[in-house]
Amino acid sequence: MGSGLGTFGEESDFLIRAFEYGKNPFIAFLGAVLVTAIVQSSSFTSALIVTLVATGEMTLGTAVFAIMGANIGTSVTALIVALANIRIRRNFRRSFTAALLHDFFNILTVLVIFPLEWITSIFHEQGRGIVTQAAAGVADLIGLPEVARPNDPVSVATAPLVNFVDGAGAMFMPTSMAQGIFVGIAGLIIMLISLIMMVKNLRGALLRYMDGLFRTYFFRTDPRSYGIGILSTVMVQSSTITTSLMVPLAGAGVVPMKRVFPFMMGSNLGTTVTSVIAATANPVAAAMTVAMFHVLFNLTGSLIWYPLRWVPIKIASWYGRLAGRKPSYAFLFLFLLFVVTPLVGLTLTELLVIHR
Repeated sequence: MGSGLGTFGEESDFLIRAFEYGKNPFIAFLGAVLVTAIVQSSSFTSALIVTLVATGEMTLGTAVFAIMGANIGTSVTALIVALANIRIRRNFRRSFTAALLHDFFNILTVLVIFPLEWITSIFHEQGRGIVTQAAAGVADLIGLPEVARPNDPVSVATAPLVNFVDGAGAMFMPTSMAQGIFVGIAGLIIMLISLIMMVKNLRGALLRYMDGLFRTYFFRTDPRSYGIGILSTVMVQSSTITTSLMVPLAGAGVVPMKRVFPFMMGSNLGTTVTSVIAATANPVAAAMTVAMFHVLFNLTGSLIWYPLRWVPIKIASWYGRLAGRKPSYAFLFLFLLFVVTPLVGLTLTELLVIHR
């Protein structure tokens, strides 16, 4: 799916136009939410942001707002996974609540850091906010040598299937853009089939044997859940995968909701490790600064919202109950957060701010 959407993005200027007005933080933020929700990969969006920074088309002070938007956009996949349980109301309520914990952690963290970063950037000669300045300082201290971007195990494992579908798209589609759309749709179909099979199997024999292990070891304490979130995400280099795997586990009642939240925070932090490693391969200093901002964003969010974890947990539980009683609320949340809000925000920002 990522391969197809990547091809589409290269052939179409839509993704670039989403960041067209790079000097405006709202455009960068909302554009990143929209782009990441479409491609379902914050890594793709982050790479695009780093490229725009490296070529001078986006300032570092604005790129950090786009990184915040990518953090929110990437959580759409877990919500889609939760929909696989929609026929079983109790499991669906728990699954959707677990997915919402990922969303609300990012949303609440953005509500804190966005205004802080924006206000403090006004008083800096280069337009850098306080968190960006801290990230730049850490990046300078690290001084990591340049290394190649590692091959993640998921990409290696799926490469034969991706190459086969790419070949089929090239054979049957008349243009590269059509090929990208074809491969993306094929990836979506494969993903949905895989999710249904995964949920079915996790509810079956696997959970009967693994139930005790999950309850007594992996998710016995909050620190352990946080650590498992970090480690598992570093291993597969994708928070989308680890958070999506957690959703059916929570839906089946294997992992209690109070342990899901620290796991989601750990997964968010774990995904930044890949960005830091990848940034060392880019000679532009801003690349490492953007990566370190991503790290500080998630660390700050953890420091704020873990002590206040009752806030996101209560909000997620409340909306999860609404969606459990009436599934249309789940689709409404997806549509409003990942489609309507970015599009309306982009339009209003352009009309009120850019063309004033």
